[in-house]
Amino acid sequence: MTGLFSEVFLSALLFGAVTAAIPLLLAGLGEQMSEKAGVLNIGIEGMMLAGAYLGFVGAFYSGSLWLGFLTGAAGGVAVALIMALLCVRIGLNQIVIGIALTLGLEGLTALLHHFQFSRSYPRLPAADATVIPLLSDIPVIGPAFFKHHLIVYLAVALVFGMGYLYRRTQLGLNLQAAGDKPAALDVAGIDVIRTRTIAVLTTGALAGLGGAYLANVGAGLFIPFITNGAGFLGIVLAMLARGRPIWVLFGALLFGVCLSLTTAMQVAGINIPTDVIQMLPFLAVMIMLVLFGRRASLPAALGIPYERGAR
Repeated sequence: MTGLFSEVFLSALLFGAVTAAIPLLLAGLGEQMSEKAGVLNIGIEGMMLAGAYLGFVGAFYSGSLWLGFLTGAAGGVAVALIMALLCVRIGLNQIVIGIALTLGLEGLTALLHHFQFSRSYPRLPAADATVIPLLSDIPVIGPAFFKHHLIVYLAVALVFGMGYLYRRTQLGLNLQAAGDKPAALDVAGIDVIRTRTIAVLTTGALAGLGGAYLANVGAGLFIPFITNGAGFLGIVLAMLARGRPIWVLFGALLFGVCLSLTTAMQVAGINIPTDVIQMLPFLAVMIMLVLFGRRASLPAALGIPYERGAR
């Protein structure tokens, strides 16, 4: 048990937690924006899968991680366009369409991977880390938090940027109104459909970016179903965060610790069945839902299509 308190174990645990948390953070921030605008984006898992596959393909053939991130975000936006068209514009059931998109993308990405990479399973080289001087030299904490790819720091900065957006800008107020009182927003002369569409497309971009990070940086390869429920964890994070991006960050780190326990324990030489460790994030979700689910503050018009003039 002494291995549990060793510097090697703690460093591996925290570094893995940050790596695992970034896709959850991006997915949760994206879902939070959709929910603020009144759209329950169940299809975020499919957007992450599209981003993971296209992000890996883009990085593999171009040799550029940044181009991979761009193609991953574009893949998420492409799926979000379908969601926006069917649910925001036409007004179809958001849960049904979201589940259909996720199932469809699971099958499509698995099929494309089978025809393209099933014989070779290529890997990407390790991503270059951006080292923060001085801070990276702190024992345990330094290697865990200050030696990551630049996209990690940008994702954390996005938390504070979105917090400012929601509290201090007109767009943030419009998003809030689109989810709480869309009719009042319409009366004020703001297009509710456009506002919700912007939110859904932004969600797609962030989810696709999270999927690309997962494949290109976290794993270094793409395999079918690589997200393994990360999109659904992002939905839970967004619902429990009560509209505060900083809570999404803390929740993502908590789930990241659960996800990284397997690797950390292997590094420390501790043998625990992998299935037990992989169960922890979902056990944490159930505990958080029991403790905080009833207090979750959700928009009044969440999941309800807006039709101008309807009562």
